[in-house]
Amino acid sequence: MASQLRSGPDTALIEAARNGDQRALDALVADSLPLLYNIVGRALNGHTDVDDVVQETLIRVVRGLPGLRDLSAYRSWLVAIAVRQVRDHEQDRRSENHRTADLDTATELPDPASDFAMVTILQLGLTDQRREVAEATRWLDNDDRALLALWWLEETGELGRADLASALGLSARHAAVRVQRMKDQVQTAHMVVRALGNAAGCADLRGLMWDWDGVPTPLWRKRFARHVRDCSNCTPHTRGLIPLDRLLAGLPLIPIPVGFAMLVSPPPIEYATVSHTLAHTLTPRGKTAIAATAGVATIAISTLVVTQVMPPPEKPPAQAAPVTTSAAPPPSFSPSPRSSPTLDRVIAAKPEESPASVAAAPSGKKGVAVWNAPNVSQGLARSKTSWYYTWASHHDGITTPANTQFVPMIRAAENVNPGALAQARSAGPYLLSFNEPDLASQANMSVEEALSHWPKLMKAGRILGSPGVAFGGDTPGSWLDRFMKGAKERGYRVDFITLHWYGSDFRTQPAVSHLKSYLAAVHKRYGKPIWLTEYALIDFSDGNSTYASDAEQAAFLTASTRMLSTLPYVHRYAWFGLPATAGKPGSGLFHEDGTPTRSGEAFQNVR
Repeated sequence: MASQLRSGPDTALIEAARNGDQRALDALVADSLPLLYNIVGRALNGHTDVDDVVQETLIRVVRGLPGLRDLSAYRSWLVAIAVRQVRDHEQDRRSENHRTADLDTATELPDPASDFAMVTILQLGLTDQRREVAEATRWLDNDDRALLALWWLEETGELGRADLASALGLSARHAAVRVQRMKDQVQTAHMVVRALGNAAGCADLRGLMWDWDGVPTPLWRKRFARHVRDCSNCTPHTRGLIPLDRLLAGLPLIPIPVGFAMLVSPPPIEYATVSHTLAHTLTPRGKTAIAATAGVATIAISTLVVTQVMPPPEKPPAQAAPVTTSAAPPPSFSPSPRSSPTLDRVIAAKPEESPASVAAAPSGKKGVAVWNAPNVSQGLARSKTSWYYTWASHHDGITTPANTQFVPMIRAAENVNPGALAQARSAGPYLLSFNEPDLASQANMSVEEALSHWPKLMKAGRILGSPGVAFGGDTPGSWLDRFMKGAKERGYRVDFITLHWYGSDFRTQPAVSHLKSYLAAVHKRYGKPIWLTEYALIDFSDGNSTYASDAEQAAFLTASTRMLSTLPYVHRYAWFGLPATAGKPGSGLFHEDGTPTRSGEAFQNVR
């Protein structure tokens, strides 16, 4: 049963806008934008062209409004235009993909970090089965995802069935059949998500996952579903699924995120009206600046009423790189050349959450850098982290807690050997690559050397991160920039960007601002998900390591993780690091006796 239908814009407002009242048109566009963003965003699964499709839809709405005769049908008409634009975009993209199959094309696919399912989870704070359903939407094909976008809005009270059927050009009965088929696919995908979250308990499922690249697709949904239905280990985990209609009832629209506005360029001047803005911002990459108030659907387009333009992201200061991107050497350790046994646990998806455990569940982004130290396993378990790494392809001597994922790394050229590569593959699907190759004290590799080893790493990691540079990730001609250009020229796969960042300004808000600006600049340059695998407040500018105080470090940790949770393109982050040495300054989270530092307490509270 759908929620009570929310009323659309008043017909008097629509009539005034149709008759040329600019203030009415501004208000009408602002009222329509949240609905359009939710339809297009979910249908395209967070594709990088969402802003373009929303913009093109609004332009068509403004141009076609004078011809609208039935004012009460405005919302159905609006949704129908959005659906047509989504279909046209999908058709154009399929045609383009048939013509080209290079790396540029691959980068236009949805990011694993910024898909609309994750945006839904983060923005609405979904838990339990609602969260699982959001994740299940990743497994649908394009047609079902577009239909789901409309039905989801029907269930949340934003659309009526007549609006849905009209938008699809179907009769009410035919629309009902299509919706039921789509709901069956979502229910199946929900079952798959639940089973994958408990994959550690089924050896057969882990075996089936061996050839899976980690990307949800309809084909793999069918394969996993066949296994789950016939598996005595997996079936019990799929019982008690709540009907989708009950799970979605009452959910609000996803507010347009501030990050969505900051990733598009503002218009060069402040135009006086929305229609003028739309008419002058039709570009290959959408340039409509969108501002959003926190947590509500009161949305404005750049020049709405008060002609206020969202400022661009703050740029890093012009000082030397160490001010905002200082490099830090990892702790001293000696990776063992010995091969470790195959890991006895595979985590392929977020773990199942029960109502009693939701409050304590860690963010899927939350991670920590770990090295061997007294009681390190105890501290790792208490940290409530989702993932960790050790600058190696193994985690010898460190016990992986339940619901925590180990991510392997090929640290330097000497680690590109069959033993380490086999360990990395067995611990996949993610793989981190060369650690600070731009520093002589770390991996110390030229771009050409790193590229020469890259094909072996592509075989070892299904989802492979770039080398983790110490600094300059946003700088033209830097080590990372030259590597990414070389990879593109050779057709090599780089699935996400790995970054390190150390702040020398120990004031919380400036440090958070500097970090955010750096991440935004890197993402704007490469358009890929980001893993921030080392970060803390440490000043290396004088050649020594100067640490923030415990209070400063804890305050920054709290504020920075809150900021990172709002950036959809930041897939994961890892604090540097877990162990703390007694009597010495540092940024560690847990003492050698297993008790948390002040920063450790802050880290435990991160959700």
